[in-house]
Amino acid sequence: MKTLFKNIKELLQVRDEHTRFVSGKAMAELPTIKNAFLLVENDIIRDFGPMHDCPNDAAVDQVVHAEGKMMLPTWCDSHTHLVYAGNREGEFVDKIKGLSYQEIAEKGGGILNSAKKVQAITESELYKETKNRLDEIIALGTGAVEIKSGYGLTLEAELKMLSVIKRLKENYNLPIKATFLGAHAVPENFKNNKEGYVDYLISEMIPLVAEAKLADFVDVFCETGYFSVEDTHRILEAGKKHGLSAKIHVNQFTAIGGVQAGVANQALSVDHLEEMRDEDIEALKNTSTMPVALPGCSFFLGIPYTPGRKMIDAGLPLAIATDYNPGSSPSGNMNFVVSAACIKMKLTPEEAINAATINGAYAMGLEKQVGSITKGKLANLILTKPIHSYSFIPYSFGNNQIETVYLNGVEVV
Repeated sequence: MKTLFKNIKELLQVRDEHTRFVSGKAMAELPTIKNAFLLVENDIIRDFGPMHDCPNDAAVDQVVHAEGKMMLPTWCDSHTHLVYAGNREGEFVDKIKGLSYQEIAEKGGGILNSAKKVQAITESELYKETKNRLDEIIALGTGAVEIKSGYGLTLEAELKMLSVIKRLKENYNLPIKATFLGAHAVPENFKNNKEGYVDYLISEMIPLVAEAKLADFVDVFCETGYFSVEDTHRILEAGKKHGLSAKIHVNQFTAIGGVQAGVANQALSVDHLEEMRDEDIEALKNTSTMPVALPGCSFFLGIPYTPGRKMIDAGLPLAIATDYNPGSSPSGNMNFVVSAACIKMKLTPEEAINAATINGAYAMGLEKQVGSITKGKLANLILTKPIHSYSFIPYSFGNNQIETVYLNGVEVV
């Protein structure tokens, strides 16, 4: 099956196969082709270029006319907690009334609240709820996603969550990465024995998860009141021994050395980064660890935004993701994340699009499959409505400028 997109007003994020991610000043560069064509053969991008090089219509099976419209790779959402049960709208009201995230957690809310719901629900019901959310984010332009466990906090419930992710991988035609986040919080039955829970994670949970091939990554919430830097080192080292690459939640509320722990353990990404010291920025320079900002969380909790402008100006790369979860970022809308990165983090539209596509793909280990318009990559594509320029995407926050989403070259929305 060959599909030809013709007369594309502007084809965005055109890269050769050697571009893994972009950093610093290069983030301000978004390669494009105006008045372009793109040829998809079966599920991959076969060719693209200016219209004067466009193939003949007779050589293809389908022609899509894209006058006035932009085309770009689908969003790559590298940090979500898509698998959860119910919601936490009651805590939303508590927050409006003045309770902090930590205070809500101390009164039985937060992660432990979600854990109780996940422990009680059947795997079939959990799959149905998660499937609806995945359908929702695909319709909003997401074409690759990482999904974490972490709302189970028992071996049985964590395996249930990871099994749901496995079923999604089997039933959906987009790249999905799974992350084991057993170290999301200390469960009630280990309330006064965090060290015992860390030992249990290392000796029992990680080996079983790895043996069952249910996860690609291991993650830790390295934060004051949750897991220490020492805990983080131990858990990530255990994951590495069992073939699980590292990702970390760090610097959300306090900076305690988690960034340095991530770099020391060759973490693929360090995520959140709302509180960043100069030494944290320095630690990330000249490494292969991708910093990931989650502006939806900052918006919802009213906490500082990741200092993306400062980090890029210091020469770092940056990815952005939704953090879709029931407590601190109940939205999987990457279009809003791109807008928030521009409005609140002072990224240019070019930087925000790079952060949400090519750098987001790298933060999941998917840079060879998605994230750019590159020959041989999956034809996971967004076709916009007729718009004046790509800056209109972040400018028109709250509106959806997507007309059609294609996964593997097939129209899905």
